[in-house]
Amino acid sequence: MAADAVAPAGPPAAEAPAGRAPGARAGLGAPLALLAAALAGAMLAGVAAGATPIDPWDVWRILANRAWPDLYAPDWPLARERIVWELRAPRAVLGALAGAGLAMAGTALQATTRNALADPFLLGVSAGAALGAVAVITQTGDVLGVHTLPLAAFAGGLGSLALLVGALGRDGAGAPERVVLAGVAVSFILMAATNLLIFLGDQRAAHAVVFWMLGGLGRASWPVLWVPGLGVAVGGLWLMARARTLNALSMGDETAAALGVPVARTRIEILVVSALITSLLVALTGAIGFIGLVVPHLARAFVGGDNRRVLPVAALGGAILMVAVDVGARLVVAPQEAPVGVLTGAIGGAWFLWLTARGAAR
Repeated sequence: MAADAVAPAGPPAAEAPAGRAPGARAGLGAPLALLAAALAGAMLAGVAAGATPIDPWDVWRILANRAWPDLYAPDWPLARERIVWELRAPRAVLGALAGAGLAMAGTALQATTRNALADPFLLGVSAGAALGAVAVITQTGDVLGVHTLPLAAFAGGLGSLALLVGALGRDGAGAPERVVLAGVAVSFILMAATNLLIFLGDQRAAHAVVFWMLGGLGRASWPVLWVPGLGVAVGGLWLMARARTLNALSMGDETAAALGVPVARTRIEILVVSALITSLLVALTGAIGFIGLVVPHLARAFVGGDNRRVLPVAALGGAILMVAVDVGARLVVAPQEAPVGVLTGAIGGAWFLWLTARGAAR
């Protein structure tokens, strides 16, 4: 039997809802349409909200005029148009890309490692990107202009992936528990190197280092968005095309192998694609945790464990959550901006504590 004939699998090592999840039998057309509409609304609110609030109708007219020139009479101030188009719109797009990419990568990793606590940063990609960024901030400076920091962070993420794959070897990739342990070990090693660079570097750059490591969307701009956009689109489509294979892996290596899945090779491929998506995003956003951990669980609670359903729902849900959290980060301590990673950590930690308390009460 071919791997693509695999039946839907339940959530890997995760707490499944009693019975079949609501909407698991129904088509996904209506839910996806609702999520897409919610994402559009969240992005519109994200562009309108901020230290200088802008009327959502003005936001719509400015954006519509960019797509269809002269659709509306440009009776708004030029400064307002610059805020909308040059500052907030790219930020909203980056937030949606980051949420979608991290959620899809987390879904794939939880399936392939059969670990409910797996997320994109399990692979050490975040630690590698942090090492590259800190090296620029504290040691080299912007030798390549504004692209120096993202390029260094991306190179660090790829380096961490190479270290992980090298540590696993060909045989180790077939054991999901070894993937988890190797990822944790790589993270600790790279974070130790990062801390050493911070200690030896210019202490005046400590604030920039901390803010980058806590995560944020402030580096968003149109000229750089095509890179993470392309990565999330191509990587996400690749993962969705292998959703049945992810279902097989979530049922166990022996079952997957019996269904014709080359387990070790497939797991390495999924690790590489997930790490590439994460690296491209972390290079611009810094370390934003819990999105790739929490959102896949929420998606499974609504559509069941079939990754053909979980992946698109998680992508839209992650995009909505990230855009909404970014709005909160700009408003909670306005006119200053709170790191997005602080809010996602608080939300994710509180959610898992609630799950733990609910499980203990049963």
